[in-house]
Amino acid sequence: MGHKEVVLLFLLFLKSGQGDSLDGYVSTQGASLFSLTRKQVEAGSIGECTAKCEEETEFVCRSFQYHSKEQQCVIMAENSKASPIIRMRDVILFEKKVYLSECKTGIGKSYRGTMSKTKNGVTCQKWASTSPHVPNYSPRTHPREGLEENYCRNPDSDEQGPWCYTTDPDKRYDYCDIPECEEECMHCSGENYEGKISKTMSGLDCQAWDSQSPHAHGYIPAKFPSKNLKMNYCRNPDGEPRPWCFTTDPNKRWEYCDIPRCTTPPPPPGPTYQCLKGRGENYRGTVAVTVSGKTCQRWSEQTPQKHNRTPENFPCKNLEENYCRNPDGESAPWCYTTDSEVRWEYCDIPSCDSSASLPELSDSSVLPEQTPVVQECYQGNGQSYRGTSSTTITGKKCQSWASMTPHRHQKTPENFPDAGLEMNYCRNPDADKGPWCYTTDPRVRWEYCNLRRCSETGAGPAESPMVPQIPNVQATAEPDCMHRNGKDYRGKIAVTAAGIPCQEWAAQEPHRHSIFTPQTNPRAGLEKNYCRNPDGDVNGPWCYTMNPRKLYDYCDVPLCASAFECGKPQVEPKKCPGRVVGGCVAHRHSWPWQISLRTRLTGQHFCGGTLISPEWVLTAAHCLEKSSRPSFYKVVLGAHEEDIRGSDVQQLQVNKLFLEPKRADIALLKLASPAIITDKVIPACLPSANYVVADRTLCYITGWGETQGTFGAGLLKEAQLPVIENKVCNRYEYLNGRVKPTELCAGNLSGGTDSCQGDSGGPLVCFEKDKYILQGVTSWGLGCARPNKPGVYVRVSRFVNWIEEVMKNN
Repeated sequence: MGHKEVVLLFLLFLKSGQGDSLDGYVSTQGASLFSLTRKQVEAGSIGECTAKCEEETEFVCRSFQYHSKEQQCVIMAENSKASPIIRMRDVILFEKKVYLSECKTGIGKSYRGTMSKTKNGVTCQKWASTSPHVPNYSPRTHPREGLEENYCRNPDSDEQGPWCYTTDPDKRYDYCDIPECEEECMHCSGENYEGKISKTMSGLDCQAWDSQSPHAHGYIPAKFPSKNLKMNYCRNPDGEPRPWCFTTDPNKRWEYCDIPRCTTPPPPPGPTYQCLKGRGENYRGTVAVTVSGKTCQRWSEQTPQKHNRTPENFPCKNLEENYCRNPDGESAPWCYTTDSEVRWEYCDIPSCDSSASLPELSDSSVLPEQTPVVQECYQGNGQSYRGTSSTTITGKKCQSWASMTPHRHQKTPENFPDAGLEMNYCRNPDADKGPWCYTTDPRVRWEYCNLRRCSETGAGPAESPMVPQIPNVQATAEPDCMHRNGKDYRGKIAVTAAGIPCQEWAAQEPHRHSIFTPQTNPRAGLEKNYCRNPDGDVNGPWCYTMNPRKLYDYCDVPLCASAFECGKPQVEPKKCPGRVVGGCVAHRHSWPWQISLRTRLTGQHFCGGTLISPEWVLTAAHCLEKSSRPSFYKVVLGAHEEDIRGSDVQQLQVNKLFLEPKRADIALLKLASPAIITDKVIPACLPSANYVVADRTLCYITGWGETQGTFGAGLLKEAQLPVIENKVCNRYEYLNGRVKPTELCAGNLSGGTDSCQGDSGGPLVCFEKDKYILQGVTSWGLGCARPNKPGVYVRVSRFVNWIEEVMKNN
């Protein structure tokens, strides 16, 4: 029996959460836990609530939730591994990491996971049981050791790690096979490494992920919530062989970090497939030929292609033989080819779900005159909304309703067959105040969607006459509507969305409160009982209610309708996924900032451009090489056909040309007379200065350029393209260091979709929260739509200060 019979006189277990009080917790906004063992305690802050959880002695506190408006703290014995989570407003759930983790640190003294089998597969005996073995360690004798159920534990600090008594009468105890946590070591290629090493292999300090200095980059923590991009710790967000970081040395953009490999086996990878599921990262079939019929090169070989995607660098990716695989997060399985002229290609793997891939419409089947989709809005509380918006009020992407990642839930298409729960579109299956969705951010369970209610008078944007927005100085009453989240709302709505009258902010009946009163918040407009948003709640104005059983609720304050805001087309774009080579014909007037740059005498289109204000157009500098005389050019706005037709078209002369002074491929045109802003001609929005588009953001290019025989010549085409971080784009197999920091890449590495001759100077716009923002000017590329050669665009954000200065002074 050995040392398992020894009763230790002194055991020390460091409580999770000591040090930084929240460092040992995982938080989820908008989530409430259904817990049977719970205690409501008073707490004025999250910090106080944390302390209450740590101090609890009646039960083991594994989680707590904090209700900020009520200033309520609920501490609980369960967490999301044992109890269901429900959707709730204004609540943040905090769960102790130690009880969620299924890995061990060191000898696993603090392991509190749910593994309950030995390394030989024998089921563990319950610690409280006396059969078949009478234990020396039980919940009664060692109450602080987490001896619940039959989970593997290490109550005696055994050097070999967690163990358990077994259900085999002939084997008293055995050890469990618990993988090491990736804190100071890494499994596989360190994709899940969460340690705190923050120096590179050569000793350089790492740049913080949320900093853009000294190196601007697209790995923005808020855009990659699942990549754990904290502080300046080494991470691997992009499928490199091991963790890396941007450095604080201006002359060295990035470098690998020296993270040791863990000594225990990695966690099981989950199910593997012989067919294509998702991106195919778990494909383990034997296809070894590319889409064009080329034979795959063995992963372990370096001829004809030299590479670092080797079995040694990617030990968990099953890079055996020459089978197609996806070791680095590409969009599908691929391989290096045995053709020295073609470095790599995707493979054609059959889908696991034969019904998943419906036949794609060819371009020729989409009629150019198709009825456009009106800018989306919802009626009533949005239960009938069936639009395609999939962005929340703070700009987060929606999780698919059929998916359980990152949030498990019950609002599935099977459970709500009539709620229209398709894809990840915003919906209202449970009669909430408006459409919402679960988000793809693990830290935010759900949010309302970034949609406005349709006009109460009935006419949508397509039915009502649209006129340029001009301030009405003679208006007698301010409209009772709000901008953004309504923090500045000062209207007189005084009833909640559910129809409950609001309690006066100065009153203490029926609800006593002390945080939001006219005295404590004198600038928040807390007059009478009007709906207000004193705490900047993203869900908008709210109030304490006159219902004694309902402390507070949100109000139904409509968004103010603004005609022709920048970046907001009045016709919803088609947003076709990419296949302007490839792509598809755009809905007429769905990209109303697109201009055609032409010679004044012949009227021939030769470049694109973007309207950024009534008098100004942004284009590429190389488009102006034909002549330095403004009178040589004219700008066509509001067109759909390259062969100009219709009364919607405006043709304007150019008055002045401005080339970027440091010879970047970007230029401004001042029009001889302002464009008339209509529902067919609307400017795009400029980005904030030095803004960096996150890697893999889906953006859109438009133009009348060369189509290389694809459908739609002479019609405005669009294509959806992912942005590719410069670090990736500058790899040897792509553009090999040619891309400057003042440029960005976008494209499908498989080829087939790209800007081309005639698209130069045109826009690359990205949708951010509720509008399209001009992030790129089409500049150059190596051919058109070639595999591994994405297009390059001038990064507009780097020139915003110059643009604004020119516009201001001219």
